[in-house]
Amino acid sequence: MARETDRKEHWEGVYQTRRPDEVSWFQPKAALSLELIVSSLPDRNAPILDVGGGASMLVDDLLREGYQDVTVLDLAPSALKAVAGRLGADADRVTFLAGDVTTACLPTASVTLWHDRAVFHFLTDAADRKRYLEQLRRCVEPGGLVLVATFAEDGPTRCSGLEVARYSPAGLHSTFGEDFELLVSRRDEHQTPSGATQPFTYCLCRFSAASKAAPAA
Repeated sequence: MARETDRKEHWEGVYQTRRPDEVSWFQPKAALSLELIVSSLPDRNAPILDVGGGASMLVDDLLREGYQDVTVLDLAPSALKAVAGRLGADADRVTFLAGDVTTACLPTASVTLWHDRAVFHFLTDAADRKRYLEQLRRCVEPGGLVLVATFAEDGPTRCSGLEVARYSPAGLHSTFGEDFELLVSRRDEHQTPSGATQPFTYCLCRFSAASKAAPAA
């Protein structure tokens, strides 16, 4: 619980002291995430969970694409408030959840597509990764999709003052386990607002639910 409290205080502090477009992970358009979601999920009524969505612009684009069931989960209430303010009346079309993905109370088999850009790589503790994967396996419906992006092997070793883990496509896929079928892996060169380049690894998988046992994290 102490670790979760520390994480919440850290990220709430970030969003209270910096504008959403000042943080290093800001994207004017979440182009690659949107491309992979639209190409793999034609059902506009399917439930999508954006894990650690923060103040990302992805939710705006998903609504414009016609998706009707979008939930944004983030530790920082300030980030969610910023998104709701930006969306205006469209905020009523989105479910906002303030919480830690490793402990949040999420309904079983309630998610068709789980999206995470830059949360998993902050989980440098094996116990936290285990809890994350347990949540994912419980929440994603059988046959559902999982799209996760982390820093690539040659990406930064720290972000926002915190250590991060870095993954190749094979390394990220193997961490999730054999019940995830890798559909697509992509590399993305993210340009930060300050002009730095951060390489990301994206993996899109289909969850088979064949095994509920998580691999060793």
